[in-house]
Amino acid sequence: MSRALLFLPDISGFTEFVNSTEVEHSQHVIAELLEILLSANQLDLQLAEIEGDALFFYRDSIPSADALLAQMESMFTAFYEHLQLLEHNRICPCHACASAPNLQLKIIAHSGPLQFISVRNTKKPFGPEVIQAHRLMKNSVESNNYVLISQSLASDVELPSSSRDLFRFETGSNHYDNQEIHYHYSIVLPQELSLTPPEKIGRVHFEREPNFTMETEFPIPASTLMEYITNYQYRQSWTSGVDDLKYNEHEVTRLGTTHVCVLKTGTLDFEAVTKEGKEGQLVYGEMTSSPPPVDRIYQFYIVEDLPGGRSKLTNEVFWEARSPIKKGLIALIFRRVVVRNVRSAIDQLQNFVERRHSQK
Repeated sequence: MSRALLFLPDISGFTEFVNSTEVEHSQHVIAELLEILLSANQLDLQLAEIEGDALFFYRDSIPSADALLAQMESMFTAFYEHLQLLEHNRICPCHACASAPNLQLKIIAHSGPLQFISVRNTKKPFGPEVIQAHRLMKNSVESNNYVLISQSLASDVELPSSSRDLFRFETGSNHYDNQEIHYHYSIVLPQELSLTPPEKIGRVHFEREPNFTMETEFPIPASTLMEYITNYQYRQSWTSGVDDLKYNEHEVTRLGTTHVCVLKTGTLDFEAVTKEGKEGQLVYGEMTSSPPPVDRIYQFYIVEDLPGGRSKLTNEVFWEARSPIKKGLIALIFRRVVVRNVRSAIDQLQNFVERRHSQK
């Protein structure tokens, strides 16, 4: 029986992260990170299982030491680049989104003869090597950010022959199932990864006053109100005239995320943006270049807490139009339409908040 590679990336801190934060957003964050790890698969690894916070891969052949460590480095790089993106482009104030950059990664790799069982016509790895690989996830390495290679796999790939600078391996062992299992591990320091900084998107600045401003008070805290505004699953509950809303349901809204409003007359494409706010304010904005006669229109939702668990929402609308004809159309028609639509949406948002919280 040929020897196979067992490969398990595991997100460290998952249990504490999910149990102590907003469940829906924590699920989205973990799902995004698992997708990132899946996309970083360079070795043609076969996915056997998604195990909550971990991925269980296998491969029917053993790669070289350099190829194995390059795969590990690629996953660490992709993982930490995405954490940078989440931190840099965060809009949501919730604890899940704020603490996501504290998550870490460990990768366990093992080798041995592999057996399979079929469950509903799906082939799954089975046998003592699978058990041992999972046992190695519980070890005495004093870090939550590392790679661990079993002695079995280290012998297969002749581990000392690798020249990758990121990894500085030490040896360790733990007692499992009445036997001592030896392994090599290397703590990974994120600052030593070659990370590409996230693109600076969605941050805008205006040297003038808004074209339209409206203030409204709500009987809920600012963080709750901001969740209702930024979570697109609620959007059709407080906006009329939208037949459908297309967006990524598995992604927390952040700078640069997009959604599409489908109307009877066509579609409006929006991008999440922000601008500088005052201390204590939560600022979320949306920009579209879809509706004539403007070249661009920005709407900002600025939320701040008031005493007694209440909050104030300030809507600011800016529009841009370069040609005199467009400016004339805005003065005659467009401004009235925008003001009416914003007031209608905020009235509906108030009704939505009252209905939702009267049920609690």
